[in-house]
Formats: sequence, C-alpha cells, structure tokens
Amino acid sequence: MTNSQKRQHGITKHKLLRYQKIVALYNEYKTEDISTAQVLRKYIFPVYPISRTTLYEALNTPVEREMKKIEAVEAQQFSMF
Repeated sequence: MTNSQKRQHGITKHKLLRYQKIVALYNEYKTEDISTAQVLRKYIFPVYPISRTTLYEALNTPVEREMKKIEAVEAQQFSMF
C-alpha cells in the first residue's frame, strides 16, 4: 500500500469518526417538534461547523459498514508483517 493510499484511508477513517459523532449529537437532540435545521443550528454547528448538506451526507452515510471495510483493510495490512 502506497503512502497516498494510507493517507486516503486515514482521511476516510477520520471523516467517518466525525460523522459518527455528528449523528450521535443529532439523535440526542432530534425530536418530532424540532426540525433538522434547528438541531443543526443550536446543537451541531457550535461543535462541528458544517453545512446542512454535510449534515445530510453524514446522516445518510452507512458509517458502521464503511468502518468495517477500513478496519478489514488495516487488519490485512498489519497481517502482512
């Protein structure tokens, strides 16, 4: 695995971890009477300054599945030595 591939896996892994935290915050504060935009503005944006588009991307990303793929690649890489 080249350095650029390692770097790309690291970037993806950290993005997924950030998405996981954003989704946890969203699920903590989201109720039927509070809109997604209000949750973003009041609770998520002060911690993670992201746009609404990025929030929707985080909510629609299958974080657990993607993390398993990355962990499998990392385990395969470590088993080579």
